[in-house]
Amino acid sequence: MVLAAATSVGVGVPLALQARRSASLAQRLELVTSLLQQVPLIDGRWSHTDLPRLRRGMVGAQFWAAYVPCESQWKDAVPMSVEQIDVVRRLVEKYPQYLSLATSVQEIEESHSRGRIASLLGVEGGHSLGARLAVLRTFYQSGVRYLTLTHTCDTPWATSASTETEEQNAGKGLNDFGRAVVLEMNRLGMIVDLSHTSRQTTLDALEVSRAPVIFSHSSARALCNTTRNVPDDILRLVASRGGLVMVNFYSEFIGCGPNATLVNVIEHLNYIREVAGIDHVGLGAGYDGINWTPEGLEDVSKYPYLFAELLSDSTWTEEDLKKLAGQNFLRVFRRVEEVSRELSSRQATPREDRIDPRQLLYTSAARCSWELSEALSRQQQLPPQPEGEQGEQGEL
Repeated sequence: MVLAAATSVGVGVPLALQARRSASLAQRLELVTSLLQQVPLIDGRWSHTDLPRLRRGMVGAQFWAAYVPCESQWKDAVPMSVEQIDVVRRLVEKYPQYLSLATSVQEIEESHSRGRIASLLGVEGGHSLGARLAVLRTFYQSGVRYLTLTHTCDTPWATSASTETEEQNAGKGLNDFGRAVVLEMNRLGMIVDLSHTSRQTTLDALEVSRAPVIFSHSSARALCNTTRNVPDDILRLVASRGGLVMVNFYSEFIGCGPNATLVNVIEHLNYIREVAGIDHVGLGAGYDGINWTPEGLEDVSKYPYLFAELLSDSTWTEEDLKKLAGQNFLRVFRRVEEVSRELSSRQATPREDRIDPRQLLYTSAARCSWELSEALSRQQQLPPQPEGEQGEQGEL
């Protein structure tokens, strides 16, 4: 997720007076610079990105996604995710003149005011948890502030958009453990991300979550009919719960094919603005996680051109552009933090839910992993035996 920023804050020309169709591109880019110095631009994904282009794109905050392939589920997804988190943290430490680690709204705003790119951590795919809430909590303690519930594979507790058309997944969404994951995220103050989730997983998460949710990189299904985009009824439901849909720039999702342009992105922004409302639309380009980018928005450095084009449309006000750039995301994140504090004030404790072994994806790796975990758990609960009375070591 990217929040655009600048190295200094300037007053600039009043946008209300200058944002009109007759303004030249150079004039509109000057106005965009002023706007993005005031409000950090937030993009749900990173890609086609490096530090020079982040700065040219006036990016003020970046959500770095710790992603590992679905094939790692029940093998080494957890340690691989830890390595990804470690890489981001070391990257931030290596370039303190450009980057700063941020884990809260306050830290994002402070970083933006100093001209640094606030670096936030997310985990893309619940398969990285290994079906253990302790891993979720450990990720949070490492700085992770959003979790995408699924990626392109199911977990034992949630179904993915990639598999929802399969007969065995009809009507399946979150099970009891999946609901516990969402509630524990609410308690911690971690944002629930529904991009990649199936329709039923989305509906279940919206029902159970006490905090607003996001789609970090999804577009409008009415314009491109793919399960990765959001249908109208879900757009309205997300808005009614105070959430946010952040438009993905992947050409297949916005242009319904490999060839798309900046105009297609604006069509999706306008559509979601119309259906869900201006308070519930944001930017989640997916740069570096997509194969094809739209003409005119080839990489992260091109963000100012998107805002310059929107400035030529009289239906987009200065306040609208600020909300799109970052205010909408900051509002959602702030509410997620508030819900966490409210739960803490009611002495909410860490959840101890354990997944029903019958709901596991029964690969041999899953069985081995879970049976070992259960055996160790039972062993830890046994009282110590007096010396000389130990029998043969039990089977693990």
